[in-house]
Amino acid sequence: MMPGSIHEAEGRPARVSAAAVARASGVSPASVSYVMNGRPGVSDETRRHVVQVANELGFRPSGKNAGRDPLLTRVVGLILPNIVNQMYTGWAQHIISATAAKGFEVFVATTQDDPEALAQVAGTLAARNVDGVIIAAALREDSRALRTLRHNRIPYVCLSRRSDHLPGDFVGIDDDAAATELMRHVLDHGYRDIATVIGPRFSTASLAREQAFVRTAQAAGVTVTGAWKVSTRLNADGGRIAAEQLLGSDHPPRAIVCGSDEIAIGVMEHALSLGLRIPEDIAVVGSDGTPHSRSRLIGLTTIVQPVKEMAERSFALLLDQITHPRTTFTHSVCEHRLHLGRTCGCQPDTAV
Repeated sequence: MMPGSIHEAEGRPARVSAAAVARASGVSPASVSYVMNGRPGVSDETRRHVVQVANELGFRPSGKNAGRDPLLTRVVGLILPNIVNQMYTGWAQHIISATAAKGFEVFVATTQDDPEALAQVAGTLAARNVDGVIIAAALREDSRALRTLRHNRIPYVCLSRRSDHLPGDFVGIDDDAAATELMRHVLDHGYRDIATVIGPRFSTASLAREQAFVRTAQAAGVTVTGAWKVSTRLNADGGRIAAEQLLGSDHPPRAIVCGSDEIAIGVMEHALSLGLRIPEDIAVVGSDGTPHSRSRLIGLTTIVQPVKEMAERSFALLLDQITHPRTTFTHSVCEHRLHLGRTCGCQPDTAV
């Protein structure tokens, strides 16, 4: 079990028994047992029929047979908001490596943060009877996708984001603590005209970061005004759009604190197009800590998320649910760190 708090889950459907599979298949319980245990004694046609019926019913084995279930499809789903943001592609790469080591393949889908697309993807994965799903595109106020997975007895793990209404396994960082540390660093530079730019507020991670940014600034006597609290798309285009709004005003901010690296890069691209110097004219910091943003070329000051660790923990939790169904869920919080680049005004770290 991963480190973290364990809570009781809500509304998990009743298990499907082997006897129910036998009745629905029109075969004897002994035949089902042979299939479940990978033993000879049934024809290939019967074996395929039993496997198909068991999958349709959502059968999940338990006990000593769980670890060698012949009914598994050996496919898991991975739902991402997009594959443009390097944070998501990093998670995908490590999840694919972790699953391959255990003999699983990954079905990757993107939603562009569209709730209808998310609901449709969940339905598609359920129809394909994947063994489980890792979802990095959960929406705070919309739990339809998670309910679809739960109704179909497909275990899932939320990565980075979670739903406010439906509990489940979760892997992420302490977004509040990370955002607090980042804003304090910006304040320590003496900046007082500060704007914040985050991703969509229907993401629990984005909202938590914005709330911590604003609260930490307020505690230091700095008010982040409404016009300087911007929510945008989680990519460089979103950052450029936000920068146009902020830097095109009569009184632009002196520093911009961003909820993602991709947003920060878009902000900096627009600032440079205006002839502004970073950090001499405008300081910019980000969150996520992708290798590209921490490179010497960009030198972004940012919060680093442990991408590989988060990916591997996500699949470990999912595999635990697949092989040992349980009625509890786990929150696993990974450690973040602050990377000092030059975009805030610091001398950059030599290590990336």
